Amino acid sequence: MGMAFQEIKKHCSTMHQDSPHIKRRFSKKVFAGTLAIGGDAPVSVQSMTNTRTEDVRSTIEQIHRLEKAGCELVRVAVPTSAAAKTVSGIKRNICIPLAADIHFDYRIALKAIENGADKIRINPGNIGGPNRIHDVLRAAGERGIPIRIGVNAGSLEKKLIRRFKGVTAEALVESALDHVRLAEDAGFENLVVSVKASNVPMMIRANRLLSEKTTYPIHLGVTEAGTPKFGAIRSSVGIGTLLAEGIGDTIRVSLTGDPVDEIPAGFEILKSLSLRRKGITIVSCPTCGRTHGELVDIAERVEKALAEIETPLTVAVMGCEVNGPGEAKEADIGVACGPKSALLMRKGKVVRKIPLNEIVQTLIDEVNRWRCPP
Repeated sequence: MGMAFQEIKKHCSTMHQDSPHIKRRFSKKVFAGTLAIGGDAPVSVQSMTNTRTEDVRSTIEQIHRLEKAGCELVRVAVPTSAAAKTVSGIKRNICIPLAADIHFDYRIALKAIENGADKIRINPGNIGGPNRIHDVLRAAGERGIPIRIGVNAGSLEKKLIRRFKGVTAEALVESALDHVRLAEDAGFENLVVSVKASNVPMMIRANRLLSEKTTYPIHLGVTEAGTPKFGAIRSSVGIGTLLAEGIGDTIRVSLTGDPVDEIPAGFEILKSLSLRRKGITIVSCPTCGRTHGELVDIAERVEKALAEIETPLTVAVMGCEVNGPGEAKEADIGVACGPKSALLMRKGKVVRKIPLNEIVQTLIDEVNRWRCPP
């Protein structure tokens, strides 16, 4: 464990930077494989495959794409015993920790643990009674793996819906805390907790309440957020609001579509709050009647060309003489367009003028020069 922690610290020193303006809530630290969650670890970005887990080849291929995008923990649906048996084969062929998502049958959770899952997610609303949960806790404790108690508005226990007269933030938190207490009574404290809802204000309120009542790491997400276009916005509002208040230790941007799209969305939320510094941040003006050059096309081409670079740099693509020079000076590398040429700037200093049609390649070359100086 000590060696793993040191490796994670070394990795994180180049991958994140805590915001000087956000004081993160204190939380305990747990490990899913080599990934630290909570404590002084950076807020991590995770996703979930949408392949049939029994289709091992397709699942591994999708996880490889998620890894390439920067995913730090991947969850797979494990609805059957057959799916649970595939966990070991999947895990052997990927580099990031693997979490098994279990509903309805506690025996499947036991099988997933037996096959080497790095983390288990159970939903208290549908996993069964205390005895069944105790069996899962015992097995996880023997293997030293964490369990996420994941409460969703769509599967809240009926008794709590009656007690709170509907699905409310208070009911979600009560469900989570009931099962935290059950785990603690069994001597198990290797926990992560989440309370999710598709209703953003409810999700925000629930996590605020939860953060006041427990010190376990909190996983954030707006469940069933929607398609990439609008789901990313709703997730940014919910997750971003809480992160700005120091709440949250790991996140998932749940989108309807290719899960790979969730990863850049998650990192963009973290970068916007200066909670992580991984990859290129593109600053580009919204364009107006003063804009010179085909700025929309230029910005999109630059963003696409630099998408897979992990070096934390800010690149500005500005279209006119008003705010352009100032914004470009604030970036690590930037251009400010004029009628016939653009000013290339590096760390606030003008390097040279370049033709408008050379902006994209020049920025690519500058970023590569920064990453690999001669």
